[in-house]
Amino acid sequence: MTSENKIQVLSVNVSEKKGTIKKPVSSIQLNDFGVMQDAHAGSWHRQVSLLGIESIRKFAGQADREVAFGEFAENISTEGIILYELAPLDKLFIGSTELEVTQIGKKCHGTGCAIFNEVGNCVMPKEGIFARVLKHGKVKAGDEILLERKKFKVMVITLSDRASSGVYDDLSGPEIIKNLESFFIENRWLCEIDYRLIADDQDKLKELLTLARSKYYDMVFTTGGTGIGPRDFTPEVAKSFIDKEIPGIMESIRLKFGADKPNALLSRGVAGVMGETFLYVLPGSVKAIKEYMGEIVKTLRHLVFMLKGIDVH
Repeated sequence: MTSENKIQVLSVNVSEKKGTIKKPVSSIQLNDFGVMQDAHAGSWHRQVSLLGIESIRKFAGQADREVAFGEFAENISTEGIILYELAPLDKLFIGSTELEVTQIGKKCHGTGCAIFNEVGNCVMPKEGIFARVLKHGKVKAGDEILLERKKFKVMVITLSDRASSGVYDDLSGPEIIKNLESFFIENRWLCEIDYRLIADDQDKLKELLTLARSKYYDMVFTTGGTGIGPRDFTPEVAKSFIDKEIPGIMESIRLKFGADKPNALLSRGVAGVMGETFLYVLPGSVKAIKEYMGEIVKTLRHLVFMLKGIDVH
């Protein structure tokens, strides 16, 4: 958890109706549904709204008037952090409570919103954030906020007898890593990548997949062993670990690239979930990695939300 600068609660606010200004109160109680006695409480992912004084002051300067806490319908007004620079799955610890960020900003309803009509603008859609409650408790003005950034743990495994013995350099594993790093940067997520280069060894692969599942890695990507040769066994091993297969991803990739290059239809790539870990089995060539990763990252963010139970439809 980090708090290089002091991050604190300046005000806590509630309202009886959605789309209306919230009023400051002495404290709020958080439970499984969000803020007790607040209109936005419920079994959904936007249980608690937060807005920084940094954003409020920006609007006040533009509007040339004072803005009170709660005017933009935020439950918690904060100071010391640019909230909209956070990312979903980051966590905020306030007193005994724990919040998980689920969404940055939201759709603005314009003149259909009482706040917009009364205040003349709304910064929540651009700079407010939303969270769900993971641990109950009371929050009040003056409470310190501790931030814990979500860091994804990813394992990348290259299976190759020759690369592992030094006959040539592995290029496929590093290509996966390059694509993943771009994906995480684009989504403002931190990542820690554990790269493994092994021979075509079933027992070693099983050992690494067992480790990744037991240590709650977020994702595992393998490259190599998807053909039909005597030492191509990666899909079979992977399927023995997968609880829920996601067949559409690989089917779509095979069809897309196989339309022009029939040999692409021969790949036996697999995608699925083992426990709480995504598992992707990719071919061994760099060209194939570029093609596969270009398609996989299109659904990866949404899959993360699905696995975490965050409904952002």
